[in-house]
Amino acid sequence: MPRLVKHERNGPYRIDEGQVKFPIWICGCGLSKNKPYCDGSHKKTRDEAADGVYLYDDQGRVKVPTEY
Repeated sequence: MPRLVKHERNGPYRIDEGQVKFPIWICGCGLSKNKPYCDGSHKKTRDEAADGVYLYDDQGRVKVPTEY
């Protein structure tokens, strides 16, 4: 059964504490093809409205009506 997962970030999480030599960037937008690591896909989300809900696929994005 498919699920709709809401990601509220349009940028990655930076992990730079502990044993890592360089910062690690963890995907926060849900679009990375290299999860859990960021691949820069969040750049597609920069112009989203703060109150919008969007579905993404390989062809682009669609704003989802929220009155349901």
